Amino acid sequence: MLSLLHIENIAVIERADISFDRGFNVLTGETGAGKSIVIDAISAILGERAYRDMIRTGTDKASVRAVFTDVAPFPWFEDNGVEYDPEVVIQREIYLDGKNVCRVNGSLVSVSILRKLGIQLINIHGQHDSASLFDEENHLNFLDAFADNQILRDCYAEKYQNVIKLRREIDSLTMDESEKLRRMETLRYQIAEIEKAELKAGEDEVLDERRKLLQSAEKIADGMNDAVENLYGTEDADGANAMLSSAERALARISKYSGSISELHEKVADLMYRVEDVARLVMDARDELSYSEEELDRIEGRLDIIHKLRRKYGATCEEILEYLEKSKLELDEIEFSDDHLERLKLKLTNAEKDAWNAALVLQKNRKEAAAVLAQRILDELSQLDMPRVQFECRFTETELASSGVDSVSFYMSANAGEDLKPLSKVASGGELARIMLAMKNVLAEKDQVQTLIFDEVDTGVSGRAAQRVAEKLRNVANHKQVLCVTHLPQLAALAQTHLLISKGEHDGRTYTTVTPLDTEGRKQELARIIGGTHITETTLKSAEEMLRT
Repeated sequence: MLSLLHIENIAVIERADISFDRGFNVLTGETGAGKSIVIDAISAILGERAYRDMIRTGTDKASVRAVFTDVAPFPWFEDNGVEYDPEVVIQREIYLDGKNVCRVNGSLVSVSILRKLGIQLINIHGQHDSASLFDEENHLNFLDAFADNQILRDCYAEKYQNVIKLRREIDSLTMDESEKLRRMETLRYQIAEIEKAELKAGEDEVLDERRKLLQSAEKIADGMNDAVENLYGTEDADGANAMLSSAERALARISKYSGSISELHEKVADLMYRVEDVARLVMDARDELSYSEEELDRIEGRLDIIHKLRRKYGATCEEILEYLEKSKLELDEIEFSDDHLERLKLKLTNAEKDAWNAALVLQKNRKEAAAVLAQRILDELSQLDMPRVQFECRFTETELASSGVDSVSFYMSANAGEDLKPLSKVASGGELARIMLAMKNVLAEKDQVQTLIFDEVDTGVSGRAAQRVAEKLRNVANHKQVLCVTHLPQLAALAQTHLLISKGEHDGRTYTTVTPLDTEGRKQELARIIGGTHITETTLKSAEEMLRT
């Protein structure tokens, strides 16, 4: 759950530390006092988009720090190399130049990675959620979330992707006769050109090496001759071999007089034998050295052929040979495309059958879950002072698609005797708020997220309906941490933790403060919500009575 929120330099909040408790937390205050800023700050530490406009005027950065307690060991921590701790500390700094610095338990993470953690910690439900209820494209996802259909959807998706793959293969083989002939002619020319060259894997590298040797043959020969002369000597001077032999004989004559001289003799003798071996190798290499202009011309001609093929078919001989094999395979497929096409069509028929079977299993599960979902929502709406509402999930079967063969729409009738119509056609603002709350409450039972935030979802609700909404949120708070931004006294009265967001002015600057309210403070705030700025004994008594019930 969210235990602590520290805000610095976000809009009119210069600095605030807000402590939240388990259960039902309510934030109230005058319009414009800064309640939405607190929600924006929470959104920021969840990895949602942050704007430079959020930064308080006169400062170069804003920061938010949140402490979550009793956090489960999500795979996210191991996947992203962040040390797990049941107490998770998230910090985000937002700079004027657009830079964002995010840390989780001290480890730097990107905003996108932070967002993946955020969705596992908090769900924020605002007035914009009503739009998602209006959008029928979301209804199937709502139903699947309730039905825990992820495994069935994954099973279907695998079979559907096989269908798509086969359809693409068939499309690639389906070409008109003139196009087929042109492609076959091109492939035959390319195959013949490559095969005529009789390439060998790695041939280009061997030839390049040999060419470098031949191009430097004269320098190499001179160097080898110099080396042989220095090792064997010339008519005018001894070489290293002869000089070492003389040194070895001189030390051999005196080695019997001293152990240390004997050791030196052995070392010189060993060096002499090694030099003799090397000298023979150098001489053999020199004698084997051969080159000719004719060989160099042949290599240059061969490399020119390879270079022309490289420009067309690949950077190396290996890549050119791979292209050759692919071209042969494609030519075979085109030449025998009719047979291959028939085999693919048979495979596609079987694949579509498998996909339909998986889709029907998914459909059956959806329809069973839809009946349960509808009844659960009706039960919830009855508790929210909408006892005569009718609600159902209507199915339309489609062709195979990424989500199955179902299109799902939510239909309802808010009043007795009215026909069921699409949700967007019948619900008023207050009704929609209660429908959304009912659905969120039902779906929350399947959700592992421990903190739910409701940002003014009570808009359009008043009177007895507002009391029902308040009681429902309080019930949700029995098994989830609930944070609610509200203008309704009914909701504020049932809170277990009540925070007042207030705005003031000092030295020409606007400041927002967050104050935890005690019983007397709650009574004063409830009286303000009930009666506005003119607080009377009557409104105070009404507030006191609401707190007692």
